[in-house]
Amino acid sequence: MVDSANSLPACHAELDTTGLYCPEPIMLMHNKVRDMQPGEVLKVIASDPATTRDVPKFCSFLGHELLQQQEDDGRYLYFIRLG
Repeated sequence: MVDSANSLPACHAELDTTGLYCPEPIMLMHNKVRDMQPGEVLKVIASDPATTRDVPKFCSFLGHELLQQQEDDGRYLYFIRLG
């Protein structure tokens, strides 16, 4: 996993969960990945600090790769390659 603000991975889809709190961001991610293909990259934007724990667990449990995770001014960005 890369943790750098300088180079953001290209993504195939984006999901903005700003303003939502656990468990909503993970539920929306689950629905979004159903519409995507293995190997595609999903960018997730969140404001809930709990996502720093939940997104890595989501990826590990479902076999996705967390390419990048970063925090910027109260916003959390995740780039996930679907497994």
